[in-house]
Amino acid sequence: MAQETGFTIWLTGMLGAGKTTLAGYIEARLRQVGRKVEILDEDDLQDDLWKEVEGGTKEERITIARRLGFVADALTRNGVATLVACASPDKQARDENRRRIQRYIEVYVDCPTDELIKRDSTGKYKKALAGEIPNFVGITEPYQPPTSAEVTVHTNTEDVEASGLKIFQSLLDLSFMTTEELKVITGTKMKPQPKAPKKGAKGAKPAKAAKPAKAAAKPAKKKGKK
Repeated sequence: MAQETGFTIWLTGMLGAGKTTLAGYIEARLRQVGRKVEILDEDDLQDDLWKEVEGGTKEERITIARRLGFVADALTRNGVATLVACASPDKQARDENRRRIQRYIEVYVDCPTDELIKRDSTGKYKKALAGEIPNFVGITEPYQPPTSAEVTVHTNTEDVEASGLKIFQSLLDLSFMTTEELKVITGTKMKPQPKAPKKGAKGAKPAKAAKPAKAAAKPAKKKGKK
């Protein structure tokens, strides 16, 4: 039964996009219905999981995501709802974790860079723009946006409740949670949404155009009298 109740919600996005805030919101609501929950936040786990890794290079960032993925997989297999808040800007690392973790939802926490700079109370974005912080994701290092995330939230236009509702809908659609649980959390009876057709799926072949009718045969010429 433990294997059927655990799942991982992987929150990816740039610094300041709102991953930690959203993870905390989801955690509190999952606990309302008695779920076992753990948050793995990359900002809190460096000393325990990758003390020797600075995270300044692509290889180091992939290492961080892999280690978080290893822990998330173990928790998921033991019935824990696991929320990972990790920038994980590299598609390679995210794809590896998707293959590793059987019950997995990827959430792209999207926010425009201009808004992130406005929000930033640490001044890191401004320092990166000034060249004072090398290897800064989103400024001097690329962030590769997900192309197949189960959920995309836009924290510059949505409040945390609206973003959370998208995630709960996905959990229901994938049968990771029940309608009864989500009624307690949201106060409404949610219904699973039909699956969208896969990209590239073949549709019905268009009907062939009718061939134009052959021209009527010309009347035979009457033979003249001799």
